[in-house]
Amino acid sequence: MKNILINMIRILLLISIISLLPFCRNKDSGPKESVADPSVIKEISFITEVFVTPHDTAANVDSPAVWHGPDGEHWILSTAKSTHEILVHDALTGVLIRRFGILGSGMGELLRPNGIVVLDNIAMITERDNHRVQVFTLPQCESAGYFGQYNLRRPYGITAEKISDGYTVYITDNYEMPDESIPPAEDLGERVHHFKLEINENGVAEAEHLNAFGDTSGDGILFKVESILIDIELGRLLIADELEEQRNIKIYSLDGEFSGQILPAELFQSEPEGIVLFRCDDDTSGYYIITDQSYENNYFQVFDRQSFAYLGGFSGNVTRNTDGVALTQNGFGNFTHGAFFAVHDDCAVAAFAWSDIAKALSLKMSCE
Repeated sequence: MKNILINMIRILLLISIISLLPFCRNKDSGPKESVADPSVIKEISFITEVFVTPHDTAANVDSPAVWHGPDGEHWILSTAKSTHEILVHDALTGVLIRRFGILGSGMGELLRPNGIVVLDNIAMITERDNHRVQVFTLPQCESAGYFGQYNLRRPYGITAEKISDGYTVYITDNYEMPDESIPPAEDLGERVHHFKLEINENGVAEAEHLNAFGDTSGDGILFKVESILIDIELGRLLIADELEEQRNIKIYSLDGEFSGQILPAELFQSEPEGIVLFRCDDDTSGYYIITDQSYENNYFQVFDRQSFAYLGGFSGNVTRNTDGVALTQNGFGNFTHGAFFAVHDDCAVAAFAWSDIAKALSLKMSCE
């Protein structure tokens, strides 16, 4: 009888402890919400590339961007980290048009360019080893100046949007310890920098550093950062955390607050990389396309813009080991509904017709 009473007391104590566990969370971390269900992963669709640009094995290509010029130009601009330049290919054919930028730290010179974003007729390019962002005018490919050299330590990714009086720009900063390890969590509060950029009347870039942010405790810590995407209509930043133990996408607000929302690691077999947005501004519908980088199973996972619901994934027949990606919804040439561009194995850029992707995954062809 005595033993029975002792066991009953033990059970009651255990139940009491378990009931308290949900309320013992670190008060600074906030609740984590996985916003896409990994159990609904669908079969990957394989899509044939329209073209792959000529291979440049010396370039170490990282990120592409698309520019549509006023005189019928259609360009893919991609960063070449090892040759310290920007490659320009014809977005219709993949033919190399030109290169610009040379090794150095002056105007028009580059030192390990990594991220790139194109808006209007300017290209903004992060330079990891010059610790800055340089602005080039298009189609002249001439430097309009640079910014961030007093704030950035190891810039990688960049995302930007046009606003009424310039551009709002976010840059990831993957600074490290002297031994190249990740700093302790309490030192990760400047993983993302926010700037406002203007091009003055003389065509010179002028930028204001607004703030830097990143959680230093809880689920919002940004351990290893590169790719970042702004969704200005929905007030979101999608930030990829590439650390092996993380492998997820964390959702922040535009003012630098972690939302508690995460696209979890179970959605990515390998490393989350480049992110693009297919956007319909009238009703804020659309899709996020996120790279799942791998040499063998290189996928592009698609999520609903509003709900983050997983909609499916696709892979190229050739494209592997993708870092950056770019998307244009402008129809041009044979790309009647736009095109998706993905870096292929550090040496080329692959082109996909959006119509092929939309058919394979039952997505919208356009916003009309």
